[in-house]
Amino acid sequence: MPETGAFPLPQTPPAHSPLFRAEHFVWLTARVLEQRLFAYHFLNGGPDPVETALDAHRNADGGYGHALEPDLRGPVSQPLHTAHALRVLDAVGRCGGQRVERVCRYLTSVSTPEGALPKVTTAQRGYPTAPSMPVVDAPPSDLLATGPVVGLLHRNEVWHAWLFRATDFCWQAVESLQVSHPAEIQAALTFLDSAPDRSRAQATADRLGRLVRERRLAALDPSNLDGSAPDEHHFPHDYARTPDSLARGWFTDEEMSRSLDFLAAAQQEDGGWPTRRRRWAPTVAHEARPMATIRALRTLRAYGREVG
Repeated sequence: MPETGAFPLPQTPPAHSPLFRAEHFVWLTARVLEQRLFAYHFLNGGPDPVETALDAHRNADGGYGHALEPDLRGPVSQPLHTAHALRVLDAVGRCGGQRVERVCRYLTSVSTPEGALPKVTTAQRGYPTAPSMPVVDAPPSDLLATGPVVGLLHRNEVWHAWLFRATDFCWQAVESLQVSHPAEIQAALTFLDSAPDRSRAQATADRLGRLVRERRLAALDPSNLDGSAPDEHHFPHDYARTPDSLARGWFTDEEMSRSLDFLAAAQQEDGGWPTRRRRWAPTVAHEARPMATIRALRTLRAYGREVG
């Protein structure tokens, strides 16, 4: 008999269920962090192993690097890596304490004159980087980098001096959106779903929902994509990842049901879900699919869909 050591035997999902197939995919392909996250969400794993795996990406400056966000390679800390780390900590209920205090000091050190975050700092220069994230000498404030960080910190009731100006930037950026794209809308939603001023957040989200529908930023009928590939579109479940998101009110029950049906059917033969990321390097696509798989399963489960 092999020794199990400190690893309890998990409850095995029903054979050939979406969860069973996804588990095989994760053990076969995922980094240690995503393996630990999968175990936490679906196999009764604890949060400590997740934190331990995340620590491999943490730097002395309080930020995170080492390709935690796969599109940015290399060891240096970056705001997008740090946003990813906060999502992990939030998912396992550990987004607080001295760890997050150090994160906020890092965020202060890399903020723009407006008090917000750039997408990529100049520290990334010389390391492999996705073509969509060029390194520039004076990177501007960016809602994609700032909105998720501010939203997650508010969600966990973190208060730090850095948050005041960053929150003001997010309100100004989100309320002035006229022409946008799905990734920016998602960043705005992460902020709005946890912003302290709930009535202002609701009103702003209502306007964004009208913008999403008017600009056709969501495919409301996945069976009718005009011959284009699914990865060229975003769907209601990409915005309203849980029923309590403000974006849930943007879509009818029928639209949401069709979207979730489409998401469930998107599981591939190997057990994983596809990713929408641009495939600029083989490693990036390989590392991103386990993340997409965990996100798909969590979304389906949040809406009461049976996954196994």
